[in-house]
Amino acid sequence: MNQPGDDDSVPSGRLVRLGFCEARRAAAILATEPTAGVVEGGGIGVFSAAADPDLSLLSLSRVLETSGSEELLDHLVEDQQSLAELIQVLGVSEALADHLVRHPTGWIDLRREPLELSSGNLREYLLRAVGADADDPTPTAEGHSSEQLVALRSNYRQILLQIAIQDVVSQVPMEQTATDLTSAADAVLEAALAIARSEVGEASKDCRLAVIAMGKCGGEELNYISDVDVIYVVESATGDDAAAVRTGTKLATALMSACMDSTIEGSIWEVDPALRPEGKSGALVRTLESHVGYYERWAQTWEFQALLKARAAAGDRELGERYVAAVSEFVWEAAGRDHFVEDVQQMRRKVERTISGRKAGRDLKLAPGGLRDVEFSVQLLQLVHGRSDGRLRSSSTLSALDALAAYGYVGRSDASGMASAYRFLRTLEHRIQIHRLKRTHVLPESEQDLRRIARSMGLRTDPIAELNRQWSEHARDARRLHEKLFYRPLLNAVARLEGSELRLSEAAAEDRLRALGFADPQSALRHLESLGSGISRRSAIQRTLLPVMLSWFSASPDPDAALLGFRKVSDELGSTQWYLRLLRDESVVAERLADILGSSRYASNLLLRAPEAVSMLRDADDVAPRSRLSLEAEALAVVDRHETPETAVKAVRGLRRRELFRISAGDALRLSSTE
Repeated sequence: MNQPGDDDSVPSGRLVRLGFCEARRAAAILATEPTAGVVEGGGIGVFSAAADPDLSLLSLSRVLETSGSEELLDHLVEDQQSLAELIQVLGVSEALADHLVRHPTGWIDLRREPLELSSGNLREYLLRAVGADADDPTPTAEGHSSEQLVALRSNYRQILLQIAIQDVVSQVPMEQTATDLTSAADAVLEAALAIARSEVGEASKDCRLAVIAMGKCGGEELNYISDVDVIYVVESATGDDAAAVRTGTKLATALMSACMDSTIEGSIWEVDPALRPEGKSGALVRTLESHVGYYERWAQTWEFQALLKARAAAGDRELGERYVAAVSEFVWEAAGRDHFVEDVQQMRRKVERTISGRKAGRDLKLAPGGLRDVEFSVQLLQLVHGRSDGRLRSSSTLSALDALAAYGYVGRSDASGMASAYRFLRTLEHRIQIHRLKRTHVLPESEQDLRRIARSMGLRTDPIAELNRQWSEHARDARRLHEKLFYRPLLNAVARLEGSELRLSEAAAEDRLRALGFADPQSALRHLESLGSGISRRSAIQRTLLPVMLSWFSASPDPDAALLGFRKVSDELGSTQWYLRLLRDESVVAERLADILGSSRYASNLLLRAPEAVSMLRDADDVAPRSRLSLEAEALAVVDRHETPETAVKAVRGLRRRELFRISAGDALRLSSTE
């Protein structure tokens, strides 16, 4: 048998071209049985598809040399497609190679009967693994055993192996991988609860416990390895709430131990209940009434933002759904709290200040341009606008972003850029974590790690340079869009509106308009219906703007004239791409426009003759009077561009109207002096 260091039978140059970095070691392994016999049938070219051919070959050798691998050896010799797929998985994950070293036939099991990754199927799969039944999820044995914990871990790794096949080999979308990982987490929580019930014993039958997923698990956006955030809700089956809380606390504690305790198969992940009422100092388990009482009286802004992701994940499903329904009311009224927008923005700045050290710039999660920029932006927009628009109420970041774009709250190009950045960053996070199944969000610095990650994402020409370039571009886009959307002034204006102003019934609308100062509320209603009716994107954006615009119209000397003027300008410019986007994204323009339309009919008439002049309201300097010399130069240039006196005069008159609007707008907005 050849040993590493003996003369190679495979030329080093060919191995380098296939992607190997340590060609001499690779040649030695390829000449060693049983690896040589397995690879011989398909040739060494199969390793070129691996993200890290060196890691893949070394891991394959480890798996084949382990005790009990003879069946796998025969299988791979006969099925070269299976070999090719195994090589791809081993090329990204050392941790899954460790799993196959302990369970070499695990790969054959998945090839013969692939796991269906639906939530229900995975729940049944893991319940069976710990000796429980889906209809009666309590193991027959009393008191959990180390065998149950080992079985839970080894079978969970089998699920991860199936997910990795679909992720790395089949290249399913990132969203599907995150959903599958979440389904696996739900199944683990259910199986861990079954183990906990067997440990607690008969008393557990008098206690209904629901496990509420929060954070990424709640949003069905889990990574390969992450803390699973949960909240526990309990209810007595006998009417004794105090006893139910005591039993529920025992169950919750045992559940967490079942997930986190170390065994010969390692642990799974940490279950983190810190998002519960009062945080780590609060009771681990509460009744539904206790939860509601806390949120009614004591909860802070960040807690309502966290509840946006709440989802019944395991345990008593009916109780869990009641909890989610009960807290939903608090979530969608949170934006009406004093200083809500400022609190959320301050929270994001606080997170950024906690990042320090050499790795700060490589943190995919918390650094500027990271995942938190996207998530905070989407959640703030949801919470502010979701009060009046139920279509935005999704716990998934990408689904919510799609809805925000579809219904006019975010520009399509902005939403597309933010979604692309989010998908890239999440895929990058998956590729970092799958290697050793370690919880990290920091991009490694070693060239070997970067090369493996880049190649796993399809970057093959100049992997490290391409990865760094794409990461830089996406991070820059995420930060730019975060600063544009997260600090949008319109959010503050909408958040300050009363709920009744966002959901005004037709019967109450006329009285409300009269109270706002409209002399002819019936005409005002007709204008509002014209502006906001329909299903077009234009109408959707108008409906977003109008509640805030009405408050600005009411502050002007003539609200009726302001609304009428706004309708006329919108009729003229509403079909253009820039007009409504300008009002939505830069609310200072919308507020200034409302002020002018309600205070100066002269300026309004000029604007209606040259509606494109609304764009100069963006900057105070743009409404400052221009010098005589610059006006003369522009007028002469305009005349020179026209062949006939008639068209030249018409063009100069247009210039004059624009400049008169500039002067009158500066006067009406009190941005120019009387002199």
